[in-house]
Amino acid sequence: MHVTELVRALRGDIDVKVRAFGRPRDEADVFSYLVPAELTHANPALATLGVDLQIAQDVAGADLVHSHTWYANAAGHLASMLHGIPHVVTAHSLEPLRPWKAEQLGGGYRVSSWIESTAFGGAATVIAVSHGMRRDILRSYPFLDEEKVTVVHNGIDLEQWKPVDDAELVRSLGIDPDRPSVVFVGRITRQKGLPYLLRAAAMLPKDVQLILCAGAPDTPEILAEVQSGVAALQEERTGVVWIDRMLSQHELSAVLTSATTFVCPSVYEPLGIVNLEAMACGAPVVGTATGGIPEVIDDGVTGRLVPIDQLDDGTGTPIDPDRFVRDLAAALTEVVSDPETAKRMGAAGRRRAESEFGWDRIATRTREIYASLT
Repeated sequence: MHVTELVRALRGDIDVKVRAFGRPRDEADVFSYLVPAELTHANPALATLGVDLQIAQDVAGADLVHSHTWYANAAGHLASMLHGIPHVVTAHSLEPLRPWKAEQLGGGYRVSSWIESTAFGGAATVIAVSHGMRRDILRSYPFLDEEKVTVVHNGIDLEQWKPVDDAELVRSLGIDPDRPSVVFVGRITRQKGLPYLLRAAAMLPKDVQLILCAGAPDTPEILAEVQSGVAALQEERTGVVWIDRMLSQHELSAVLTSATTFVCPSVYEPLGIVNLEAMACGAPVVGTATGGIPEVIDDGVTGRLVPIDQLDDGTGTPIDPDRFVRDLAAALTEVVSDPETAKRMGAAGRRRAESEFGWDRIATRTREIYASLT
C-alpha cells in the first residue's frame, strides 16, 4: 500500500518505474517478476534472492533505486553496486525485531537478516516510517551513521479511505450495525498481538461484538492458536465474527466506519498503516503504546494508548502479559461504553489523518531526499 500510494504521488514530476514481485500487473511502467523455476521449491529467502537478481539487472539506466522491506533490499543493494547509483531504503519492519520469523523461514531467517543488515549498511539513506522505528534501526544496527537515517511517516489516501455508511453491507458480513463493535484488521502473525486481544475480548461487556478481519497466517502453529482462541471465545459470547478473506477496500471501509472502535494490539508496529485507514474512516483507535503507534494515536483525543512493558529480546513479549491484557480490555471497555465520546475521537482521528498523514506531505519529503542524492 505504501509503495502504491507513494508512486502515485511521485509520478507528477518524476519518472518512476516499479519492479515488483508477482504476476504481471496492468499498469504502465510496472514490471513484475516471478521466482525462477529452479527456485520455486527452495527456501523462501533463496526464492526471494532469485527475484532480486532479476530486478537488479533490469534497473540499468535509473538515477536512483528505492527498495522497501528485506524482500527488495537485495535488489536495491545489488543494483546500487552494479549500476553505480544511490540506494534508498524505506524500513517498514526490522528482522532483528521479528525473531519469530524463524518459525516461518527456518535458516532463511538468517539469510533475510543478512540481506537487511547489508543493504542498510550500503544505503545512501535509510528512511524510517516513524521516530520509534528510527530508534529501533539505530539500536539494531549501531554501525549506521545516524545522519543517514531519517524519518518519513507512512501516509494515507484520504480520497480513497473515507467513511462509508452501508449498514446492509455490514450485515451481509455477519456484523450487527446496531451493536457496539471492536474491529481488528491484520495478518495472523506474532507481532500483531491477536492472542492477547482474544483474551482481552473475554472481559468486554457482553453486548460488544469482536470483528476479526484476519488472515494470511505466518505458520500453521499461530493459525491453530488463533483458531482455538476464537472457538473458546465463541462459546462464551455472541458477536464474535471472523472474516478470513481479503475484503475489498469498500467493504473494509464500511466495516471500519461502523466500528465503535478499532484496535491495534501489536507488540511490534513501526507505524501501522491500518491505524491510519481506521482513522480516515472515522474510527477511534485503541492501540499498544509501542513502536510508532504513539506517533499516530493522540491519547485521549483520537483514541487510547495501552501501556506495555516489553522484554528486550526482540520478541516484543509483554513482561507481564496478564497486566497487558487487562489494560487492553479496560481501554476498549472505556471507549465502547461511551459511544458519543468514541464518535468525537473518530472525527478527531479523521482530522489528524488529513493534517499529518496525507500523501502530498510524504511525497514532498521523499522528493527532497532524492534531490539530495542525485
